[in-house]
Amino acid sequence: MAIDLSGQSILVTGGTGSFGRDFIKRILLKFPSIKQLIIFSRDELKQFEMAQYFSEPLYSPLRYVIGDVRDAERLRRVCRGVDIIIHAAALKQVPAGEKNPMEFVKTNVHGAENVIQAAIDCGVKKVVALSTDKAAAPANLYGATKLCAEKLFIAASQLPEENTPIFSLVRYGNVLGSRGSVAPLFISQRTTGVLSITHPEMTRFSITPDEEVDLILYALENAWGGEIFVPKLPSYHITDLAEVIAPECQHKFVGIRPGEKLHEEMITETDALNTLELKKYYVICPTLPSWDKHHFKAVFNGKELPTSFSYRSEINQQWLFPEQLREQIELYVEDPASNSDYVKK
Repeated sequence: MAIDLSGQSILVTGGTGSFGRDFIKRILLKFPSIKQLIIFSRDELKQFEMAQYFSEPLYSPLRYVIGDVRDAERLRRVCRGVDIIIHAAALKQVPAGEKNPMEFVKTNVHGAENVIQAAIDCGVKKVVALSTDKAAAPANLYGATKLCAEKLFIAASQLPEENTPIFSLVRYGNVLGSRGSVAPLFISQRTTGVLSITHPEMTRFSITPDEEVDLILYALENAWGGEIFVPKLPSYHITDLAEVIAPECQHKFVGIRPGEKLHEEMITETDALNTLELKKYYVICPTLPSWDKHHFKAVFNGKELPTSFSYRSEINQQWLFPEQLREQIELYVEDPASNSDYVKK
């Protein structure tokens, strides 16, 4: 049975970005009788822009709260009466993390612990935290902090206290067309006649905004506690994306940035030892679950993975070729000229 969020109070940390926009649209259209949807973030300008964008009566359950996940007391106050937390707040620009490591630790690690403690103290029922492919065998500070955050949420799911929230995570790569992703960058560079490409062999997974929200709703509905849900996604070549967006442009290969990977990896060989394959998703189970893994496997008709399995973009079985990429760009990628997620509806 599909999850019903009617009458629920949901808090979204870091909810003013591309993800928050897409999540809000889906939730309020699908569950018009939701009690409230709280956007908790530290940028008052983005909150103002979001409030103008979502100004119709349909969006009356929206509440905007200025705050930072680093501030444990502020977060605890906001969580009172909340049923569900979607934890999306993070610092995530890889080069910035290499130069400012403690700032990333404070937000991505300490902030995650603050979310966990607030959820426990305030009687929240479910928490879904957004992770990243960069947490799998991390090669940069950002990925390392997100791996730490994953471990914190998994450990919290094993606490023996009564009424502990169900904590789970979702792990995926950049969302096509989201702020800071490569497609808007290529679009903005078209007028120069030259696209800056890191490496001619680079590959990435492709997830659309719709698939991102689907994944989070699936985790909310099906998590038993401590799992990491990973979507089955197609891969694409960066050079194919460049050709589709700007076939007339030259390619300037600028080299891989500090901490950046040539290919994305979402499940390592070590993860695979404790991963089950479902129809649309993989589920990385906690190594010490508070529930019976064999029962979980039976309920979801899960399959064990080969011991040598790893889920990497360059050896994926499913690919997006230029025509499919063109279709997705037309559907999901907007012109980035204004630097705002709220240019148009």
